[in-house]
Amino acid sequence: MTVSKRRKGLAVASALLGGVLVLSACSGGDDNASDGGDSSQSKVDEAAAEKTSEAQIKITPEDGSDNASINNSAAVTVSKGTLTNVKMTTTDGSEVSGQISADKKSWKPSAQLERSTTYKLAAEAKDSDGRVAHENASFTTVSPANSFIGNFTPDDGTTVGVGMPVSINFDKAITNKAAVQKGIKVSTTSGQEVACHWFNANRMDCRAEDYWQEGSTVTLKLALDGVEGAKGVYGVQQKTVTFKIGRNQVSYVDAKTKQMKITQDGKTVRTIPISAGAPDNKTYEGQMVISEKFKETRMNGATVGFTDDDGKGEYDIKDVPHAMRLSTSGTFIHGNYWGAKSIFGNVNTSHGCVGLQDAKGADDPNTPGAWFYNNTMIGDVVVVENTGDKTIAPDNGLNGWNMDWAQWKAGSAV
Repeated sequence: MTVSKRRKGLAVASALLGGVLVLSACSGGDDNASDGGDSSQSKVDEAAAEKTSEAQIKITPEDGSDNASINNSAAVTVSKGTLTNVKMTTTDGSEVSGQISADKKSWKPSAQLERSTTYKLAAEAKDSDGRVAHENASFTTVSPANSFIGNFTPDDGTTVGVGMPVSINFDKAITNKAAVQKGIKVSTTSGQEVACHWFNANRMDCRAEDYWQEGSTVTLKLALDGVEGAKGVYGVQQKTVTFKIGRNQVSYVDAKTKQMKITQDGKTVRTIPISAGAPDNKTYEGQMVISEKFKETRMNGATVGFTDDDGKGEYDIKDVPHAMRLSTSGTFIHGNYWGAKSIFGNVNTSHGCVGLQDAKGADDPNTPGAWFYNNTMIGDVVVVENTGDKTIAPDNGLNGWNMDWAQWKAGSAV
Protein backbone atom coordinates (compact mmCIF):
# COMPACT_ATOMS: atom_id res chain seq x y z
CA MET A 1 0.00 0.00 0.00
CA THR A 2 1.37 3.36 -0.90
CA VAL A 3 1.58 6.16 1.63
CA SER A 4 -1.10 8.16 -0.16
CA LYS A 5 -3.55 5.26 -0.16
CA ARG A 6 -2.85 4.58 3.52
CA ARG A 7 -3.56 8.20 4.42
CA LYS A 8 -6.75 8.14 2.41
CA GLY A 9 -7.92 5.03 4.23
CA LEU A 10 -7.19 6.57 7.63
CA ALA A 11 -9.10 9.69 6.67
CA VAL A 12 -12.17 7.66 5.70
CA ALA A 13 -11.99 5.67 8.92
CA SER A 14 -11.64 8.85 10.93
CA ALA A 15 -14.64 10.40 9.23
CA LEU A 16 -16.74 7.32 9.87
CA LEU A 17 -15.66 7.20 13.49
CA GLY A 18 -16.49 10.90 13.87
CA GLY A 19 -19.93 10.24 12.41
CA VAL A 20 -20.56 7.51 14.95
CA LEU A 21 -19.54 9.76 17.80
CA VAL A 22 -21.75 12.62 16.59
CA LEU A 23 -24.76 10.37 16.17
CA SER A 24 -24.34 8.89 19.62
CA ALA A 25 -24.08 12.37 21.15
CA CYS A 26 -27.45 13.48 19.65
CA SER A 27 -29.49 10.31 19.83
CA GLY A 28 -28.05 8.43 22.78
CA GLY A 29 -25.95 5.33 22.43
CA ASP A 30 -24.41 2.40 24.16
CA ASP A 31 -22.29 3.64 27.05
CA ASN A 32 -20.34 0.41 26.85
CA ALA A 33 -19.17 1.29 23.34
CA SER A 34 -16.42 3.52 24.68
CA ASP A 35 -13.29 2.69 26.56
CA GLY A 36 -12.91 2.90 30.32
CA GLY A 37 -16.48 2.04 31.42
CA ASP A 38 -17.91 5.62 31.58
CA SER A 39 -18.65 7.26 28.24
CA SER A 40 -17.15 10.59 27.30
CA GLN A 41 -20.68 11.96 26.95
CA SER A 42 -21.59 10.95 30.50
CA LYS A 43 -18.64 12.88 31.81
CA VAL A 44 -19.70 15.89 29.74
CA ASP A 45 -23.27 15.66 31.08
CA GLU A 46 -22.04 15.42 34.66
CA ALA A 47 -19.83 18.43 34.19
CA ALA A 48 -22.69 20.41 32.66
CA ALA A 49 -25.02 19.48 35.52
CA GLU A 50 -22.51 20.74 38.05
CA LYS A 51 -22.42 24.11 36.27
CA THR A 52 -26.23 24.44 35.77
CA SER A 53 -28.15 26.78 38.04
CA GLU A 54 -30.75 25.27 40.36
CA ALA A 55 -32.93 28.38 40.01
CA GLN A 56 -36.28 27.52 38.39
CA ILE A 57 -37.92 30.46 36.59
CA LYS A 58 -41.60 30.39 35.68
CA ILE A 59 -43.22 32.89 33.32
CA THR A 60 -46.99 33.16 32.92
CA PRO A 61 -48.75 33.01 30.59
CA GLU A 62 -46.98 30.23 28.73
CA ASP A 63 -44.82 31.04 25.75
CA GLY A 64 -46.95 31.50 22.64
CA SER A 65 -50.22 32.18 24.47
CA ASP A 66 -52.83 34.40 22.88
CA ASN A 67 -55.97 35.98 24.37
CA ALA A 68 -53.91 36.59 27.52
CA SER A 69 -55.30 38.71 30.34
CA ILE A 70 -54.33 42.37 30.48
CA ASN A 71 -54.50 42.23 34.29
CA ASN A 72 -53.02 38.96 35.46
CA SER A 73 -50.53 38.11 32.73
CA ALA A 74 -46.81 38.78 32.76
CA ALA A 75 -46.03 37.25 36.14
CA VAL A 76 -42.52 35.94 36.76
CA THR A 77 -41.62 33.77 39.76
CA VAL A 78 -38.54 31.82 40.79
CA SER A 79 -37.88 28.90 43.12
CA LYS A 80 -34.47 27.80 44.43
CA GLY A 81 -33.06 31.20 43.62
CA THR A 82 -33.64 34.94 43.33
CA LEU A 83 -34.52 37.13 40.38
CA THR A 84 -31.75 39.44 39.25
CA ASN A 85 -33.26 40.98 36.13
CA VAL A 86 -36.57 40.95 34.26
CA LYS A 87 -37.16 42.85 31.04
CA MET A 88 -40.51 43.14 29.31
CA THR A 89 -40.90 44.77 25.90
CA THR A 90 -43.48 45.15 23.16
CA THR A 91 -42.73 44.06 19.60
CA ASP A 92 -41.66 47.59 18.69
CA GLY A 93 -39.03 47.53 21.44
CA SER A 94 -40.83 49.73 23.96
CA GLU A 95 -39.98 48.66 27.48
CA VAL A 96 -42.73 47.95 30.02
CA SER A 97 -41.99 49.06 33.55
CA GLY A 98 -42.21 46.51 36.32
CA GLN A 99 -40.81 45.72 39.74
CA ILE A 100 -39.10 42.79 41.41
CA SER A 101 -40.56 42.01 44.83
CA ALA A 102 -38.61 42.75 48.01
CA ASP A 103 -37.74 39.07 48.49
CA LYS A 104 -36.68 38.85 44.81
CA LYS A 105 -38.96 35.89 44.28
CA SER A 106 -41.43 37.49 41.86
CA TRP A 107 -41.95 40.27 39.33
CA LYS A 108 -44.98 41.93 37.80
CA PRO A 109 -45.62 44.92 35.51
CA SER A 110 -46.41 48.25 37.12
CA ALA A 111 -49.51 48.99 35.03
CA GLN A 112 -52.31 47.25 33.19
CA LEU A 113 -51.29 45.86 29.80
CA GLU A 114 -52.75 46.94 26.48
CA ARG A 115 -55.17 44.81 24.54
CA SER A 116 -54.16 43.13 21.27
CA THR A 117 -50.44 43.56 21.98
CA THR A 118 -47.57 41.08 21.82
CA TYR A 119 -45.13 41.19 24.74
CA LYS A 120 -41.74 39.57 25.23
CA LEU A 121 -40.29 38.65 28.61
CA ALA A 122 -36.67 37.85 29.41
CA ALA A 123 -35.90 36.79 33.00
CA GLU A 124 -32.64 36.07 34.79
CA ALA A 125 -32.08 34.51 38.22
CA LYS A 126 -29.27 33.15 40.36
CA ASP A 127 -29.16 30.23 42.74
CA SER A 128 -27.35 30.17 46.12
CA ASP A 129 -24.04 29.40 44.41
CA GLY A 130 -24.37 32.34 42.06
CA ARG A 131 -25.12 30.23 39.00
CA VAL A 132 -27.30 32.04 36.46
CA ALA A 133 -30.54 30.78 34.87
CA HIS A 134 -32.44 32.37 31.99
CA GLU A 135 -36.01 32.06 30.71
CA ASN A 136 -37.76 33.75 27.78
CA ALA A 137 -41.38 33.86 26.63
CA SER A 138 -43.73 35.89 24.47
CA PHE A 139 -47.52 36.17 24.48
CA THR A 140 -50.32 38.25 22.99
CA THR A 141 -53.08 39.87 25.02
CA VAL A 142 -56.76 39.54 24.22
CA SER A 143 -57.96 41.62 21.28
CA PRO A 144 -60.78 44.20 21.41
CA ALA A 145 -62.81 41.96 19.11
CA ASN A 146 -62.58 39.12 21.65
CA SER A 147 -63.13 41.15 24.79
CA PHE A 148 -65.74 43.40 26.39
CA ILE A 149 -65.61 46.40 28.71
CA GLY A 150 -68.30 47.84 30.96
CA ASN A 151 -68.43 51.64 30.95
CA PHE A 152 -69.80 52.59 34.36
CA THR A 153 -71.17 55.59 36.15
CA PRO A 154 -70.65 57.28 38.58
CA ASP A 155 -66.91 57.82 38.54
CA ASP A 156 -64.56 56.61 41.23
CA GLY A 157 -64.11 59.03 44.13
CA THR A 158 -67.10 61.23 43.32
CA THR A 159 -69.87 62.45 45.63
CA VAL A 160 -73.35 62.10 44.17
CA GLY A 161 -77.00 62.49 45.08
CA VAL A 162 -79.15 59.84 46.71
CA GLY A 163 -80.76 58.76 43.45
CA MET A 164 -77.61 57.85 41.55
CA PRO A 165 -77.69 54.18 40.48
CA VAL A 166 -74.67 52.21 39.38
CA SER A 167 -75.17 51.99 35.63
CA ILE A 168 -72.96 49.77 33.45
CA ASN A 169 -73.06 49.88 29.66
CA PHE A 170 -71.15 47.06 27.95
CA ASP A 171 -69.48 47.62 24.61
CA LYS A 172 -70.52 44.13 23.43
CA ALA A 173 -73.87 42.38 23.74
CA ILE A 174 -73.84 40.06 26.75
CA THR A 175 -75.48 36.67 26.27
CA ASN A 176 -74.10 35.02 29.42
CA LYS A 177 -75.65 37.56 31.75
CA ALA A 178 -75.49 35.37 34.85
CA ALA A 179 -71.72 34.87 34.57
CA VAL A 180 -71.14 38.58 34.05
CA GLN A 181 -73.45 39.62 36.89
CA LYS A 182 -71.69 37.19 39.24
CA GLY A 183 -68.48 39.07 38.48
CA ILE A 184 -70.02 42.39 39.58
CA LYS A 185 -70.74 43.26 43.20
CA VAL A 186 -72.30 46.48 44.50
CA SER A 187 -72.47 47.09 48.25
CA THR A 188 -73.10 50.01 50.57
CA THR A 189 -71.99 50.91 54.07
CA SER A 190 -75.63 51.60 54.94
CA GLY A 191 -76.35 47.87 54.74
CA GLN A 192 -79.13 48.36 52.19
CA GLU A 193 -79.84 45.39 49.95
CA VAL A 194 -78.66 46.06 46.39
CA ALA A 195 -80.12 44.36 43.32
CA CYS A 196 -79.15 44.60 39.66
CA HIS A 197 -81.49 44.79 36.67
CA TRP A 198 -80.73 44.09 33.00
CA PHE A 199 -82.52 46.50 30.68
CA ASN A 200 -81.08 44.81 27.60
CA ALA A 201 -78.02 42.84 26.46
CA ASN A 202 -75.74 45.87 26.91
CA ARG A 203 -76.96 47.61 30.05
CA MET A 204 -77.26 46.62 33.69
CA ASP A 205 -78.13 49.04 36.52
CA CYS A 206 -77.86 48.38 40.27
CA ARG A 207 -79.66 50.14 43.13
CA ALA A 208 -81.27 49.65 46.52
CA GLU A 209 -85.02 49.48 47.11
CA ASP A 210 -85.05 53.09 48.31
CA TYR A 211 -82.71 55.99 47.63
CA TRP A 212 -79.19 55.59 49.03
CA GLN A 213 -78.77 56.76 52.59
CA GLU A 214 -77.16 60.14 53.03
CA GLY A 215 -73.46 59.98 53.92
CA SER A 216 -73.02 56.32 52.98
CA THR A 217 -70.34 54.90 50.69
CA VAL A 218 -71.14 52.63 47.76
CA THR A 219 -68.57 50.20 46.36
CA LEU A 220 -68.58 48.66 42.90
CA LYS A 221 -66.27 45.67 42.35
CA LEU A 222 -65.66 44.45 38.82
CA ALA A 223 -64.09 40.99 38.70
CA LEU A 224 -64.66 40.35 35.01
CA ASP A 225 -61.18 39.40 33.88
CA GLY A 226 -61.52 36.18 31.88
CA VAL A 227 -65.31 35.97 32.28
CA GLU A 228 -66.93 34.83 29.03
CA GLY A 229 -69.75 37.29 28.38
CA ALA A 230 -70.60 35.89 24.97
CA LYS A 231 -69.13 33.11 22.86
CA GLY A 232 -65.44 33.84 22.44
CA VAL A 233 -65.74 37.29 24.10
CA TYR A 234 -64.09 37.74 27.50
CA GLY A 235 -64.04 40.43 30.16
CA VAL A 236 -60.83 42.31 30.92
CA GLN A 237 -61.76 44.51 33.87
CA GLN A 238 -60.52 43.98 37.40
CA LYS A 239 -61.34 47.13 39.32
CA THR A 240 -62.85 48.53 42.52
CA VAL A 241 -64.74 51.82 42.48
CA THR A 242 -66.17 53.74 45.43
CA PHE A 243 -68.36 56.83 45.57
CA LYS A 244 -70.00 58.75 48.38
CA ILE A 245 -73.61 59.80 48.81
CA GLY A 246 -74.13 63.46 49.64
CA ARG A 247 -77.03 65.17 51.36
CA ASN A 248 -80.52 63.90 50.62
CA GLN A 249 -82.02 66.33 48.11
CA VAL A 250 -85.23 65.57 46.25
CA SER A 251 -87.07 68.24 44.26
CA TYR A 252 -90.77 68.06 43.37
CA VAL A 253 -92.06 69.72 40.19
CA ASP A 254 -95.83 70.21 40.10
CA ALA A 255 -96.90 71.09 36.56
CA LYS A 256 -100.39 72.00 37.81
CA THR A 257 -99.30 74.58 40.38
CA LYS A 258 -96.21 75.39 38.31
CA GLN A 259 -94.00 75.34 41.37
CA MET A 260 -90.93 73.28 42.31
CA LYS A 261 -90.34 72.40 45.95
CA ILE A 262 -86.74 71.58 46.86
CA THR A 263 -86.37 69.36 49.93
CA GLN A 264 -83.34 68.25 51.91
CA ASP A 265 -83.78 65.43 54.40
CA GLY A 266 -87.53 65.79 53.84
CA LYS A 267 -87.65 69.48 54.74
CA THR A 268 -88.48 72.15 52.18
CA VAL A 269 -85.54 74.52 51.70
CA ARG A 270 -86.93 76.58 48.81
CA THR A 271 -89.84 76.84 46.39
CA ILE A 272 -89.18 78.04 42.82
CA PRO A 273 -91.75 78.93 40.14
CA ILE A 274 -91.37 76.89 36.95
CA SER A 275 -92.75 76.51 33.45
CA ALA A 276 -93.20 72.88 32.33
CA GLY A 277 -94.20 71.39 28.98
CA ALA A 278 -97.00 73.03 27.05
CA PRO A 279 -100.25 71.05 26.51
CA ASP A 280 -99.00 69.83 23.11
CA ASN A 281 -95.58 68.81 24.48
CA LYS A 282 -96.15 67.65 28.01
CA THR A 283 -93.27 66.83 30.33
CA TYR A 284 -92.81 63.20 31.33
CA GLU A 285 -93.96 62.34 34.83
CA GLY A 286 -91.96 60.28 37.31
CA GLN A 287 -88.75 60.15 39.29
CA MET A 288 -85.81 61.45 37.28
CA VAL A 289 -82.13 61.54 38.20
CA ILE A 290 -79.87 64.38 37.12
CA SER A 291 -77.14 62.74 35.03
CA GLU A 292 -75.29 65.73 33.56
CA LYS A 293 -74.82 69.44 34.30
CA PHE A 294 -73.85 72.19 31.85
CA LYS A 295 -73.39 75.82 32.80
CA GLU A 296 -74.36 76.63 29.21
CA THR A 297 -75.28 74.37 26.31
CA ARG A 298 -76.94 74.42 22.90
CA MET A 299 -80.46 73.05 22.48
CA ASN A 300 -81.63 72.38 18.93
CA GLY A 301 -85.17 71.06 18.45
CA ALA A 302 -84.10 69.06 15.40
CA THR A 303 -82.05 66.72 17.58
CA VAL A 304 -85.16 65.57 19.46
CA GLY A 305 -87.72 65.60 16.65
CA PHE A 306 -89.07 69.15 16.90
CA THR A 307 -88.69 70.43 13.32
CA ASP A 308 -90.39 72.95 11.04
CA ASP A 309 -91.53 72.16 7.49
CA ASP A 310 -88.05 73.04 6.23
CA GLY A 311 -86.52 70.36 8.45
CA LYS A 312 -84.85 72.85 10.75
CA GLY A 313 -85.42 72.83 14.48
CA GLU A 314 -88.43 74.66 15.88
CA TYR A 315 -85.90 76.24 18.20
CA ASP A 316 -82.11 76.49 18.24
CA ILE A 317 -80.76 78.21 21.34
CA LYS A 318 -76.97 78.15 21.51
CA ASP A 319 -76.53 79.36 25.10
CA VAL A 320 -79.15 77.74 27.33
CA PRO A 321 -78.01 78.51 30.90
CA HIS A 322 -77.73 76.08 33.80
CA ALA A 323 -78.93 72.95 32.00
CA MET A 324 -79.29 69.65 33.90
CA ARG A 325 -80.17 66.45 32.04
CA LEU A 326 -83.11 64.34 33.24
CA SER A 327 -83.41 61.85 30.37
CA THR A 328 -81.47 60.40 27.47
CA SER A 329 -84.20 61.52 25.09
CA GLY A 330 -83.61 65.20 25.84
CA THR A 331 -85.58 66.19 28.92
CA PHE A 332 -83.76 68.88 30.93
CA ILE A 333 -84.42 71.18 33.82
CA HIS A 334 -82.74 74.41 32.79
CA GLY A 335 -82.60 78.16 32.97
CA ASN A 336 -84.68 80.28 30.58
CA TYR A 337 -83.77 83.89 29.77
CA TRP A 338 -85.87 84.29 26.60
CA GLY A 339 -89.27 83.88 28.25
CA ALA A 340 -90.99 86.68 30.13
CA LYS A 341 -90.63 86.47 33.92
CA SER A 342 -94.43 86.35 34.16
CA ILE A 343 -94.67 82.85 32.64
CA PHE A 344 -92.83 81.18 35.53
CA GLY A 345 -95.38 79.98 38.03
CA ASN A 346 -98.23 80.78 35.64
CA VAL A 347 -97.96 79.12 32.19
CA ASN A 348 -96.47 75.89 30.87
CA THR A 349 -94.76 76.85 27.62
CA SER A 350 -91.84 74.48 26.97
CA HIS A 351 -91.34 71.62 24.52
CA GLY A 352 -91.18 69.19 27.46
CA CYS A 353 -88.39 70.54 29.63
CA VAL A 354 -88.77 72.23 33.01
CA GLY A 355 -87.78 75.89 32.77
CA LEU A 356 -86.53 78.21 35.53
CA GLN A 357 -86.18 81.98 35.26
CA ASP A 358 -82.55 82.84 34.45
CA ALA A 359 -80.22 85.39 32.84
CA LYS A 360 -78.41 85.27 29.50
CA GLY A 361 -74.76 84.32 29.98
CA ALA A 362 -75.45 82.28 33.14
CA ASP A 363 -73.55 84.91 35.12
CA ASP A 364 -76.21 86.15 37.54
CA PRO A 365 -76.05 84.01 40.73
CA ASN A 366 -79.26 85.51 42.04
CA THR A 367 -81.61 83.95 39.50
CA PRO A 368 -83.68 80.85 40.39
CA GLY A 369 -81.94 78.92 37.59
CA ALA A 370 -78.49 79.73 38.95
CA TRP A 371 -79.49 78.94 42.53
CA PHE A 372 -80.86 75.53 41.63
CA TYR A 373 -77.82 74.71 39.48
CA ASN A 374 -75.39 75.70 42.23
CA ASN A 375 -77.29 73.70 44.85
CA THR A 376 -77.70 70.55 42.78
CA MET A 377 -75.35 67.62 42.20
CA ILE A 378 -75.27 64.72 39.80
CA GLY A 379 -77.54 62.01 41.21
CA ASP A 380 -80.10 64.35 42.77
CA VAL A 381 -83.72 63.37 42.16
CA VAL A 382 -86.37 65.51 40.46
CA VAL A 383 -89.92 64.15 40.77
CA VAL A 384 -92.29 65.54 38.12
CA GLU A 385 -96.02 65.36 38.79
CA ASN A 386 -99.38 66.40 37.31
CA THR A 387 -98.29 66.92 33.71
CA GLY A 388 -100.88 64.61 32.18
CA ASP A 389 -98.18 62.70 30.30
CA LYS A 390 -96.98 59.12 30.77
CA THR A 391 -94.36 58.07 33.30
CA ILE A 392 -90.86 58.17 31.89
CA ALA A 393 -89.39 54.78 30.90
CA PRO A 394 -87.00 53.41 33.55
CA ASP A 395 -84.17 53.07 31.01
CA ASN A 396 -84.62 56.58 29.55
CA GLY A 397 -81.77 58.08 31.55
CA LEU A 398 -80.90 56.89 35.05
CA ASN A 399 -84.54 56.54 35.97
CA GLY A 400 -84.91 52.99 37.24
CA TRP A 401 -86.69 54.32 40.32
CA ASN A 402 -89.89 54.27 38.22
CA MET A 403 -89.91 50.47 38.49
CA ASP A 404 -91.14 48.89 41.71
CA TRP A 405 -88.78 46.68 43.72
CA ALA A 406 -90.35 43.38 42.67
CA GLN A 407 -90.08 44.28 38.99
CA TRP A 408 -86.55 45.50 39.51
CA LYS A 409 -85.36 42.29 41.12
CA ALA A 410 -87.10 40.23 38.46
CA GLY A 411 -84.65 41.69 35.95
CA SER A 412 -81.68 40.09 37.69
CA ALA A 413 -79.86 37.23 35.96
CA VAL A 414 -78.81 35.53 39.21
